[in-house]
Amino acid sequence: MATSADSIYEQVREMAANFEIRPDERVNESVLSKQLGASRTPLREGLNRLVAEGLLIRKEDKGFYCRSLSPEAIVDLYELREAVECAAVGLAVVRASNEEIEDLKALQAEIMPHYTPDAPAREIVRLDEKFHLSLVRLAHNPEMTRAIETLYERIRFVRWVSMRSKLDITHSAHSEVLDAVAQRDAGRAMRLLSDHVRTSTEEATETVREAYSQIYMPDMADQAQR
Repeated sequence: MATSADSIYEQVREMAANFEIRPDERVNESVLSKQLGASRTPLREGLNRLVAEGLLIRKEDKGFYCRSLSPEAIVDLYELREAVECAAVGLAVVRASNEEIEDLKALQAEIMPHYTPDAPAREIVRLDEKFHLSLVRLAHNPEMTRAIETLYERIRFVRWVSMRSKLDITHSAHSEVLDAVAQRDAGRAMRLLSDHVRTSTEEATETVREAYSQIYMPDMADQAQR
C-alpha cells in the first residue's frame, strides 16, 4: 500500500510515463487514491511533483491531467535532450577519468548483444537510457543528470515506438561517441551525439501517430513493445 508522497510519486510517474493515464486524460484522484491506498494529502503532494516535472499538468478548478502528446512537444523535448546531452559530453571530455571512460566502454560492450530485433522495445529503451545516463554522469554535473532522467520519463513511450528501427544506428553511434570522448575530442563527440539524438518534425509526426494508435488500441501496443 502506498502511504507516502514519495511512493505515490514513483508509482504515478511510472503510470504517466507509460501512458497508463492517456494524453489529456483527467486524473481521477478518488480512483487513484483507492488504487494506491493513499490519503488525499500525500496523493496531492505526489501529483504536484509530477506537475513540476512536466509529466502532468494542473488546470485551475479542474484538477490534474496527463500531458498532451503532439509532434511539436516531442520535437521540443528532443531539442532539449540534444542540448543537455551535448553539453554534458563536452564536459565529460574534460572531467571524466580514463577509468570512467573504460568503465563506460565495458558497459557498452555488455549492452550491445542485447540490441536485437527480437528484444522487447521496453528493454531496448531501458538499455539505451542506461548508456546515455552513464555518459551524462561523466560530466560530474548532478543537475544535468536529473534533467535528463526527467526528460526520459517524458519521451519514453514514443521511444518505445521508434527505437526498433534504429538498432543498427544506435550500435555504431554509441561506439563512435565513446571513441571521441576517449580521444578527448569534444567537438567530434558533441557533433556525433547531436546527430544521434536529433529528431525531425517529420519523424516526430510519424512516431506520435503510431504512439496514439498504440495508446488507444492496446493490442497494437502489446505487439509493438515485444
